[in-house]
Amino acid sequence: MREQIDWKQELLDSANFNGKQEKILKHGQKSLIDSWLLGALYTRWKKMKGYREPPTPNCLSSFLEWEKRLAKKEFYVLIEDDVLYPDW
Repeated sequence: MREQIDWKQELLDSANFNGKQEKILKHGQKSLIDSWLLGALYTRWKKMKGYREPPTPNCLSSFLEWEKRLAKKEFYVLIEDDVLYPDW
C-alpha cells in the first residue's frame, strides 16, 4: 500500500506564503480561482521534490498522411448502429 503524502503540510513547512496561499493550503479552495492557485502550489511542491511528469506521447499527425489514407480508403465509415440515439 502506498504511503499518503501530506503535500500541503510539507509545502507549508518549507516556505513562506502570503495569507491567501496559506489559507488555501490549510482550508482548501472555495472558488475556481482558488483551485487554480492550489494547482499552481501543487506544481511548485512537485518541482521542489523533484517529481517529474512522464513525457507525453507524440500524437501529431499530418494532413498529407490523412490525405493518403483517404485516397486509399483507409478510414472507418460510421453506420447507424455506431451512433447512440437518446430514447426520447
